[in-house]
Amino acid sequence: MNTTLYIIIPCYNEEEVLPITSGLFLQELNDLIKKEKISEDSRIMFVNDGSKDRTWELIEQLSKEDEHFIGICQSRNRGHQNAVWAGLMEAKNMADITISIDCDGQDDIHAMEDMVDAYHDGCEVVYGVRSNRDTDSFFKRFTAQTFYKLMNRLGAEVVYNHADYRLVSARVLKELADFKEVNLFLRGMIPLVGFKSTSVYYERHERIAGKSHYPLSKMLGLAFDGITSLSVKPLRFITGMGLGVSMLSFIGVLWAVITQFLGRTVTGWTSTVCIVCFMGGIQLICLGVLGEYIGKIYMEVKARPRYIISDRTYEKKNEEEKSGA
Repeated sequence: MNTTLYIIIPCYNEEEVLPITSGLFLQELNDLIKKEKISEDSRIMFVNDGSKDRTWELIEQLSKEDEHFIGICQSRNRGHQNAVWAGLMEAKNMADITISIDCDGQDDIHAMEDMVDAYHDGCEVVYGVRSNRDTDSFFKRFTAQTFYKLMNRLGAEVVYNHADYRLVSARVLKELADFKEVNLFLRGMIPLVGFKSTSVYYERHERIAGKSHYPLSKMLGLAFDGITSLSVKPLRFITGMGLGVSMLSFIGVLWAVITQFLGRTVTGWTSTVCIVCFMGGIQLICLGVLGEYIGKIYMEVKARPRYIISDRTYEKKNEEEKSGA
């Protein structure tokens, strides 16, 4: 089979888990090559996202030990989505298909074969979807499911229980490269490209080693990025809420005027304080939502690069080969 696969693996401070999962990724790649489902030119591309530990040193060492390992290093930490994007954009002209997967070993590596089979059956995008969330805590499961339902309610086209484990063809990546937004939310952007797609279901496991680098604050940040990047319904909600509050205010004015004419007014501050606090809270919420969108516009207008590669293992290898020759 002449299909070239690049497995894109973002890494941030993964020195504990990388020595374990790298062997698992290589074994799966070699199995697919032996089954003649992908070509010998297929590679495992690690994307170092500005790690502060020995992650990049390990990637360089792996690339020297086996030609199937290659790596790129970002100039600084730019976040998970930008790291995945960097790997995809680097690979789009070198591979026929890419599979992005996290380094921690939680996603089922063996599902890659089903993804490749689906590609050979004509699918340009294959989503890795969790079959259940039994390994999650109640809080994480509840918030994740609420997030996916909320995104769909807001009009964003996202695949339920799908994160960033997916196969994408080079054809889709070349179209995706025309998306110029700086605020990346890949699980919402890729469905916008279109093309034939399907899903592969798998069970997610516990992290093999190390600690998660995605705390609640980052999860909430990703959720807000997804909502504000893909939907304008929060702005429409503000408009509707403003109309509703205006109608209530108008009714309140009529009530105040009528009671004044009937002589039933009672001096007091409770109702006044309640109305002022209510209106002040509504206004602050609306300003916050508007500010979030304005901030996104500000970043998009600047059009800063979404990633900067400071080092590539295959460039070093080529330089060494030239100097040796």
